[in-house]
Amino acid sequence: MAVKHEQENGLLLDDDGRTRRTGTLWSCIAHIITAVIGSGVLSLAWSVAQLGWIAGPIAMLCFAIVTYASVVLLSGCYRCPDPVTGTRNYSYMDAVRVNLGKTQTCLCGMFQYLYMYGIGIAYVITTSTCMSAIRRSNCYHEKGHAAPCEHKDIPNMLMFGAVQIVASQIPDFHSIKWLSVIAAIMSFAYSFTGFGLGFAEVIGNGMIKGSIAGVPASTRTKKLWLAFQALGDIAYSYPYALVLLEIQDTLKSPPPENKTMKKASMIAMILTTFFYLCCGCFGYAAFGNNTPGNLLTGFGFYEPYWLIDFANACVVLHLVGGYQLFSQPVFEFVERWFSEKFPSNGFVIKFYNFKLPLLPCFQINLFRICFRTAYVVSTTAIAAVFPYFNQVLGLLGALNFWPLAIYFPVEMYFVQNKIEAWTRKWILLRTFSLVCLLVSIVGLIGSIEGIIRAKFG
Repeated sequence: MAVKHEQENGLLLDDDGRTRRTGTLWSCIAHIITAVIGSGVLSLAWSVAQLGWIAGPIAMLCFAIVTYASVVLLSGCYRCPDPVTGTRNYSYMDAVRVNLGKTQTCLCGMFQYLYMYGIGIAYVITTSTCMSAIRRSNCYHEKGHAAPCEHKDIPNMLMFGAVQIVASQIPDFHSIKWLSVIAAIMSFAYSFTGFGLGFAEVIGNGMIKGSIAGVPASTRTKKLWLAFQALGDIAYSYPYALVLLEIQDTLKSPPPENKTMKKASMIAMILTTFFYLCCGCFGYAAFGNNTPGNLLTGFGFYEPYWLIDFANACVVLHLVGGYQLFSQPVFEFVERWFSEKFPSNGFVIKFYNFKLPLLPCFQINLFRICFRTAYVVSTTAIAAVFPYFNQVLGLLGALNFWPLAIYFPVEMYFVQNKIEAWTRKWILLRTFSLVCLLVSIVGLIGSIEGIIRAKFG
């Protein structure tokens, strides 16, 4: 149990010398729900539509159970070697480094930073489609639902990329406190709007659309690919392994942090799953076989147009900040590596003072400007080449699900608890990991097939 002591200035400290943590069960639940609910909720109705009325809800429940199992395994790695009294690990990478060594840490870093890069691409796609949806919504309202109101996404992507190039140069942009608050408010706003519109549409229809088998496809093979892709989309919506230990690091002790985290995760998963089922199922019930890939941009809804505009604007505001939240760790890692590799290179390490009228003086670094600009340009370019919302989300969900949410937590649990090979618990967790690997593989295959089909017909 952590021992508290006082500093000379009166501040209470934890056993690691940091300011005393004050997080509670309820603050932990709020952090988890905020971390989980995001743009992935917009694809859930489409996912349920592909899987049908039985397999769709069951898949969501299964992912919720697997996510909680991952939490149980990972929360014990916050402290090592003992989960209650051991030394703290402040991040996912710290826990992997302490438990699994350098090689596995490099592998983990590769998956983590690849996933963050992919999130940037997905956010460019989502933001551009939402910006186009706002223009189409206004056009349909003014000229009628049959009017030719299509708008290209490329200009919106370029606009979003330009904003991110500027934002990426702002020091510690991702650490601005109000950024997370705004992101959370926007996330809940568009998520509840999507749910409310679906619910209202079902009431207006006076019937529940859809079928047990889901949306029919031209061939059984195509139906299978779409079902696999739907699993990838659902996988994208659930796991929060990358931020779990950071959330756990906010909790006060006693009670032990891992105990509070498990309880908070159970409550958060129940609430999130209920909300996901409502969004996914009401969306499918409202539109049946015509369920759009993105509930807010596929134009199953035309009115009230101002509410659709508001929801899409919330998505845009959320993802403008969200892009930086996922990109800044990549920036910091690459820049730190280059500064260590080339400690005497002026291009890499030298900073210059820069002053704009009416703004405070700040420092610029040529390598930082070039790398961060190239990073944003590359995510924007890839999004422009592959602007496919559901397929890209499914790809990211499949890439993230097994390695980061299952494999590393299982391996760390083996090491920390000294689980011997071929014991009952070892066999059970190995089987669990293998099944999740298969789910990731089929989700990955389905999403890649979807991208190829969308791109080349």
